[in-house]
Amino acid sequence: MARRAKDSGRQIELFLDMLAAERGAGKNTLDAYTRDLADLESFLIAEGGKVADATTEDIRGYLADLARRGLAAASVARKLSAVRQLYRFLYAEGHRGDDPAAVIEGPKRGRTLPKVLSVKEVDRLLTCSRERAGGAKTTGEKIRAMRLVCLLEVLYATGLRVSELIALPASAARRDERMLVIRGKGGRERLVPLNGNARTAMRDYLALLADTKDPKAKADPKWLFPSFGQSGHLTRQHAARELKDLAVAAGLPAARVSPHVLRHAFASHLLQNGADLRIVQTLLGHADISTTQIYTHVLEERLKSLVRDLHPLAERK
Repeated sequence: MARRAKDSGRQIELFLDMLAAERGAGKNTLDAYTRDLADLESFLIAEGGKVADATTEDIRGYLADLARRGLAAASVARKLSAVRQLYRFLYAEGHRGDDPAAVIEGPKRGRTLPKVLSVKEVDRLLTCSRERAGGAKTTGEKIRAMRLVCLLEVLYATGLRVSELIALPASAARRDERMLVIRGKGGRERLVPLNGNARTAMRDYLALLADTKDPKAKADPKWLFPSFGQSGHLTRQHAARELKDLAVAAGLPAARVSPHVLRHAFASHLLQNGADLRIVQTLLGHADISTTQIYTHVLEERLKSLVRDLHPLAERK
């Protein structure tokens, strides 16, 4: 059993090394692949097999096990994607003479539309965050409130992924520039414009940090959103919790607000106001436009309204 685990682990390790070295996969991506492939490995070992020798029927058995566990179609599809890429790599590198996952079909799943906040709802969040900052009584409360104002302004102004947002350097706010250079998935760099509100929020927040005498606030000055945690900056989970708390204070359901929902709002509102889909793709850092096309429901509604309101023969009531 120990021998099997060692062999399986080595196959997976080689694949993960390739993802990091050749595709520039980030830590979060590598962690996700590691979890999904460890799940496959555990199943195969329990069945008396190993990754290197798995057959198509073994993989079908794994998918059936996932279904018995009640995993959603999206989760099964994600795990199957990891399995396919692993065996495609093992076959291409000569570690196997065949690809047992090549003929496996994934679960059928409908494409769900992203949760989107209206412009008015985003404005409610921004207004509520500023009011809380203005009403803060202690230095610690003021810093946390101003941090949330900054986080929200920058997120809605740029559409950054939350992992990109929390890892912004403090120097991003110290330069009087209208653009951020973001290194996204796969190590790809892109330029993202900053509006005046975001730049002001960043400068005001850092000025408050610089002036405070509270030692608890003097975390790593390298980051825009510093913390005393292992990473040195705010975590994704903490940012999400603060946004949900703000949503409740603003009278919005907490389930409807998250960093990713604000990213969706950024993209949808741009398209709603006439932005080109290719421009939005670039701003979001999507490698493939098909990923951005999930927002085309916004374009469809806008086109319908244009025809309804501007076509000379449109029906009038």
